[in-house]
Amino acid sequence: MAENMLEHLVMKRESKSFVDSLHAILTHTGQFQEEKYMLAGYTGMAFKLSVHKRLLPMSVTAYGQWGVAHQGGIDNLGLFTIHDGGRSRHPTFAYYQQDAVNWVRRSLDEGKGVIYWMPEFGVIYGYDDADRVFYVQDGWSKEPHIVLYDNFGLNFTGFWYCQIFGDQVQSTQQEMVLESLRLAIEDWDIPYRLLPDRDVASGRLAYEVWIEALRSGDYDASGAAYLLDSYCQSRTEIRKYLHDVRGLWTELEQAWIGYNQLAGLIQQMRELLVREENRLVLREDASKQLAYLLRLAKPLEEQAVDSFRNISAQYADRKRSTVPRWGTHSAR
Repeated sequence: MAENMLEHLVMKRESKSFVDSLHAILTHTGQFQEEKYMLAGYTGMAFKLSVHKRLLPMSVTAYGQWGVAHQGGIDNLGLFTIHDGGRSRHPTFAYYQQDAVNWVRRSLDEGKGVIYWMPEFGVIYGYDDADRVFYVQDGWSKEPHIVLYDNFGLNFTGFWYCQIFGDQVQSTQQEMVLESLRLAIEDWDIPYRLLPDRDVASGRLAYEVWIEALRSGDYDASGAAYLLDSYCQSRTEIRKYLHDVRGLWTELEQAWIGYNQLAGLIQQMRELLVREENRLVLREDASKQLAYLLRLAKPLEEQAVDSFRNISAQYADRKRSTVPRWGTHSAR
């Protein structure tokens, strides 16, 4: 019976859980050497903003169909990848589950960790065939989670997802930054990423849904705090990312200035969060003030995205302007 444990692969929760997981895996394999905020920027993950109309905690990861939502950023890194997922209630789930168990084990044997929906996203970093278990890091606990092969993909959300990575081709920084800006534009402009469901709004519209929930008072308290904490972190990542790449185009300097102004608002937003019993909660009197600050933040992001549009317009975008002869959908 085989077993394998990847030493020195450590996931730490700081960003969106997908970015935290990806950074842990790629730094372990030597495929990414920069700071985590740069990974959040290149993949476009830092720019994603999704808000449930009741500010449920799932807002943070409800930024689209995961396979599609993650693919653009992974492509931008030049990584070969395989992912699978869906609903565990589907009658074919058991077959896909067993296949995934096998290719996850192969990835670990090749020295590469695996992104796994727990929820949220974590990293599979070891297995033991004798006990038929995987070992998973969630980024919070020092102790691993144990997932039986037979329980792979089963969780209270009813969704499953895992992703492995292979070799990598290199692109220039300018190419990667340009594509990340285009990913940011898409996420800002598309109001609903989970159609036909309209309970979760994205990008520009997410601000309005967020403000309305705060004004109505009909929202989930724990979700409101988690959403705000994630928002503050992601916008801080964007500011750091733009600071490091702003020399590529003059328009990025203007975008960075906007996010610098936003940083002042974020500082005020963080003061609306308090820690109680090892968890963050929104101050009882914070709703009106947070709605006001979000109203100020939205045009700053709008102006930054307009700067991204000006940069994008300078270059051909064959990925989005070329339509395959079978149309905009894959052949079936």
